[in-house]
Amino acid sequence: MEIWINPACSKCRSAVEILDGAEADYTVRRYLDDPPTEAELTAVLDRLGLEPWDITRTGEPAAAELGIAGWTRTPADRPRWIEALSRHPSLIQRPIITADDGTAVVGRSEDAVRDAIGRTGE
Repeated sequence: MEIWINPACSKCRSAVEILDGAEADYTVRRYLDDPPTEAELTAVLDRLGLEPWDITRTGEPAAAELGIAGWTRTPADRPRWIEALSRHPSLIQRPIITADDGTAVVGRSEDAVRDAIGRTGE
């Protein structure tokens, strides 16, 4: 299992505490320091069953700079959104946990993190 975190984020710290408390086997990816590629984002979105605009932090300064609020959200727009997330990782919702069963969750709640732990067979 892997968790994408921003150490300054309280939701990320909480998720890591839950994983540690469950003695889960996981790796940490500080995605601001090690941004995901477009291919990695596409794969994670597929695992999440979400679109890129579903995991975009639209309140971030980079979102305002890019004018994301005015971007359309159609299948044809998907590559544009993924490219923006890859180039500006601060726009990615966090934490994202990829589970061993091939799924992923946005771990913003304790239940979502525990769900990811349950998928690892721990």
